[in-house]
Amino acid sequence: MMIEFCWPTTTGEMLAFGVAVMTIFFGLLLFFMPRFSFRILHLQTIEERPDAIAESRGTMAGFYLGCGLGCIMLAQPLIYLVLGMSWAFTALGRLAAIVFDRAGTPFNLVSVVIEALLAALPLAYVFGYI
Repeated sequence: MMIEFCWPTTTGEMLAFGVAVMTIFFGLLLFFMPRFSFRILHLQTIEERPDAIAESRGTMAGFYLGCGLGCIMLAQPLIYLVLGMSWAFTALGRLAAIVFDRAGTPFNLVSVVIEALLAALPLAYVFGYI
């Protein structure tokens, strides 16, 4: 049996595919440029704790790369559902931090909007809205 790569054919699938590509981009950034990524995210590492960089390359980048590449390689609506739900819970976590931790900084407000958009596009495709 041969696995065949399927390019997106509908507008909704193209948007969901685009979110998967963006997710892969974030993963690559976290994997290959963890210190730069942490500066973008307003996080700081200290010399005595090099395991923070391992967290970026392992947990953070690994999840983004695995989820994004899985979506592109399998190109199934239920896989895009997982992508949309992952971004939705990312937005929910940031929203909880804004409300409960008083983290309503401009960076977090913009981030929650971007994450909600990244969640909405694959979910709209999966549920047939686009």
